[in-house]
Amino acid sequence: MLDSPFTDLDRPPLSQAALTRALVRPGGLWSDIAVVARTGSTNADLAQAVRDGARQGAVVVAEAQFAGRGRLGRAWSVPPRSGLTFSVLLRPDPPPTRQSWLSLLVALAVASAVRKVAEVDVRLKWPNDLLIGGRKVAGVLAERVDNAVIVGVGLNVSVRAEELPVETATSLAIEKAACVDRDPILRAALREIELHYREWSEADGDAEACGLRAAYLAISATVGQEVRVELPGERVLTGTATGVDGAGHLLVSSKGQEHALSVGDVVHVRPHGS
Repeated sequence: MLDSPFTDLDRPPLSQAALTRALVRPGGLWSDIAVVARTGSTNADLAQAVRDGARQGAVVVAEAQFAGRGRLGRAWSVPPRSGLTFSVLLRPDPPPTRQSWLSLLVALAVASAVRKVAEVDVRLKWPNDLLIGGRKVAGVLAERVDNAVIVGVGLNVSVRAEELPVETATSLAIEKAACVDRDPILRAALREIELHYREWSEADGDAEACGLRAAYLAISATVGQEVRVELPGERVLTGTATGVDGAGHLLVSSKGQEHALSVGDVVHVRPHGS
């Protein structure tokens, strides 16, 4: 046996061939699945693929990512094969005014997959963080490239406490999840994304009509919370998060007014005495 704390058996590689057999099929969303050993950013890889004319449904999964970014340009890095780092290429038909739902849709789909396969209570922090017990287990980043939307996901799976990028993060292993095998979690996540994306597309992007908004609200960690939202221009809004509207904007009630926010860094303010 090797003395290394992690052997290949502890963190096995993903199989591109197995994932392709399971997920790429005629009439399905996923057109190509590439598993790469190392890359700077899976979102950047797919952005180049868009410029090269790649079809909708391309997926890039990285075993290690050395230039990953979260929202607001924050770095996001974990040890090789300890998480799921992947991006999907979508070419949505619904109007651009409704496409802000795509990052929320993917966050919901990944949360649903993790809840089913790993059996942990994952909640959604608007717009696109996944939390377990208030700690971040995953993040989602959507970017527009020409007429395509690339959505990237970073999910901590077998990351140990001392390997976490920040103290406010967690992983499925730390949370004693029922499953920390990346393969079934990734398969479930991609199937959930396909399901939600198909329903949203068939409803022409109407998040209310396809049930997306209700499903998102059902596991929201933000709605009902006292929040502090850091807005562009160094502005700050404090109030109560009351919902998410049809465009995916966070609704915040503050000083008798309701604000619909399309961007902002949300901090959940703990009630006094908690």
